Parts: sequence; C-alpha cells; structure tokens
Amino acid sequence: MIGTQGKINQLLTEPGCEHNQGNQDKKNKCKQQAQPGAAQGGCAFDGAMIALVPITDAAHLVHGPIACSGNSWGGRGSLSSGPLLYKMGFTTDLTENDIIFGGEKRLYKAIQEVANNYNPAAVFVYATCVTALIGDDLDAVCKVAAKKTGLPVIPVHSAGFVGSKNLGNRIGGEALLDHVVGTDEPEYTTPYDINLIGEYNIAGEMWNVLPLFKKLGIRVLAKITGDARYQEVAQAHRAKLNVMICSKALLNMGRKMEEKYGIPYIEESFYGVEDVNRCLRNIAEKLGDINLQWRTEKLIAEETADLDTALAPYRDRLKGKRVVIYTGGVKSWSIVSAAKDLGMEVVATSTKKSTEEDKARIKQLLGKDGITLEKGNPQEILRIISETNADMLIAGGRNQYTALKARIPFLDINQERHHRYAGYIGMIEMAKELDEALYSPVWEQIRQSAPWG
Repeated sequence: MIGTQGKINQLLTEPGCEHNQGNQDKKNKCKQQAQPGAAQGGCAFDGAMIALVPITDAAHLVHGPIACSGNSWGGRGSLSSGPLLYKMGFTTDLTENDIIFGGEKRLYKAIQEVANNYNPAAVFVYATCVTALIGDDLDAVCKVAAKKTGLPVIPVHSAGFVGSKNLGNRIGGEALLDHVVGTDEPEYTTPYDINLIGEYNIAGEMWNVLPLFKKLGIRVLAKITGDARYQEVAQAHRAKLNVMICSKALLNMGRKMEEKYGIPYIEESFYGVEDVNRCLRNIAEKLGDINLQWRTEKLIAEETADLDTALAPYRDRLKGKRVVIYTGGVKSWSIVSAAKDLGMEVVATSTKKSTEEDKARIKQLLGKDGITLEKGNPQEILRIISETNADMLIAGGRNQYTALKARIPFLDINQERHHRYAGYIGMIEMAKELDEALYSPVWEQIRQSAPWG
C-alpha cells in the first residue's frame, strides 16, 4: 500500500475542513474510529463505497470476506438513468487459506473475470480490514491487471478500521483524484460547465435539479458521483466551477481540484426554497455572466410563484406543527430551512457530523428556544419529543421505531428514503409526505387506550 498511512494522515488533517481550524476537540472529531462490533454509523470502507458505487457503469469489487459485501449498494438508494452494473455485488470472497497465504492471486483472477464477463468502464477494487491486515499489495495487483485487461483498475485503500464513514468518503475522493480525474478530455467545453460533488442521486433527487440547470444553459459536466459515468468523472477537471452538495464528505476533492486545476468551489444545498434560490444565484454569480444572472432571477421568480400556488393547501395544514429533526451533516440545517418554508416549527435538531458553520446556521434558523442534540440515543430523543410536545419526528430509518414508541408520525430523510425532496419539485413531494404522515387516521387509533385497559 503505497503511502497509505501518509495519505490517511493527510485526509485527517484536511486544511479545508473547518474541524481542523480550531481547538483540539474539533480535530479529534475527524479521527474518531468505528468501534469493532459496533460500527453502526459506518466505517471507512462503508464511506468509500457510498462515495464511489454510484458510478453506474463501473464494477465495484470488494477484496475481502463475503460479509463485507453485504454492506454495498443495497443500503443506499442511488438511482441510475442508464447502466445498472453498479448494482452487481462483486467480491473475492476470501477463505481462511487466502488469509493465511495471501489473497493477491485470487484478486487478480477476480478482476480478470469481471473484465471478461461484464465489460465495465472501469473496476474499483476496495480493500477491507482483513486484506489490509494481511498485507495484500492492492496497487501492484491493480496495475498488472489494468495492463492485462486494458481497463482502468483503481485501488481504493478503504480498510474499515482506519476511521469513520466520513473519512471513507474522502478516501474514495482521493482515489478519484489520483487515478480518474484528468485522465480523459471532453469533446468540447463551455463557459457554463460545472461539477456537482457530493450529490449521490438518492431516490433520483438530482433529476429534480438538472432541469433547472438546463433551463439556465448551465451544463453539468460531471456528477460526483450520483448517476455518474466513469468517463464524465475522468473529464471533471475541465469544469469552471465545483458545487459541493454534501460538502464535508468530499471537501478534499473541491480543495485539491482548486489547487491543481484552478477550479473554484462553493458549498450549497438543494433542500428548501431559500437554499435552492441561493444555490442558483451563487452559481450564476461565480460563473460571472450578467445575462446568466438575469435569467436566473427570472427562473427563480417563475418557479417560486408556481411553488407557492402548489404549496398553499399544504402550508395551511402544516402550519404550526412541531417537529424534531435528527439527521447528520448538511441536512441538519437544510431540512430545518425546508420545514420552516412550509410553516412548521422545528423545536429541536441534531448537530451530529455538523461543523461549527453548520451549527451557526442551525442556531440562526431555530432561534434562542431551539434545542440542539449533539448525540441522540432513543431515550434522549423520546425525552425531547415529550418535553417539546412534538407532533412528528424527521430522521433516518433506524429511528422510526423511536417515533412509534412516542406514538407520533415519522418521515425518513436519510439515504434509505424512496422520495425526492430536492429542488422546487422536491418541496411539493416533501409537503405531501409530511401531510400524509401527520394526518393518517392510524395515529388517532394508536393514541387511544386499549379496550381492555
């Protein structure tokens, strides 16, 4: 593993990350490691796969025991508009003999089989804890296999024990920077080429936003990595602007592409009316075209007028409803913004995986009476729901049972969701889902005393 430890240390001290621009407590957040046997919330392997598997025409080969492959595409609803190869689970399925004598030959054979039988655009090979511990030379095998097959074979040094899911995201980004970005040239470029970085097309959300860019004449050169093709990622170095969506996950890509290729980056969100408006305005401003800025203001006026009409009946029914939000990263404030756009009162939200900048936005949105949760176990969430008399919990799938215990409706907002909440259209979908959950007749029945009580 060439320079792997040095690379890990570099990613842990990423200068663009706000956690590394303050006291030691903030720095330690990036260095937190998943506990063996209790990796809920993700390890570095999980994070690397989340970042790279949405490249739909590539094969994703897990070099390790079969159990690691269970943590693959199925846990994340990244959708494709074309190739479905990314949904195939490939693994070397190491046995005890491989662990004792080494798994390099088995890996080489597996890469050849994948190349011959599936004709992928590229093969990403993921290290796991076991193969990192036994010392398999991923770089050497991938290099020989690439020469033999004629395909790009990219090593991803993603052993789970090196750190958190967030670090794994950055490891995935580093693999793209080292082996993919800049290896191909687009047929042509325009002054309005942008990359979307950290957008994984969960439930097809990106498809809500791409038509907006098309109306403005902005071309998304590369999607990193939702519904992406390998070739477009290879051409990403010719964009004029990088738009970071889940910013802290692949921040190293934004910063290093600015250093190497001179591409500036901005951090934006597609959730909530105000955030979508701000995102479009900032992109137009950064691209520096007055005519584009005029078209953007015209589009925003048209879209928000249509949206106000569509949301009016939902706002009447949702106004004043009290919600608790428990999610991570950028969603901890952008979903607050979306809920407030609908007239709902957010009484508490999490600051899990949030930066100080995120927390400042949260405080501004919640006001002085709003509650922030740094760590929320089910008991703590139930206490907050009871104390605030909340009407609803918006969180990740694993917290749906917490909502059931509290006898209140629940909306899944994390990566397992099946509904698109991004962009203007996404606001209508979110309002519809919130309305259906809150006004379902089942809650009136559940809250009644048992007939035998």
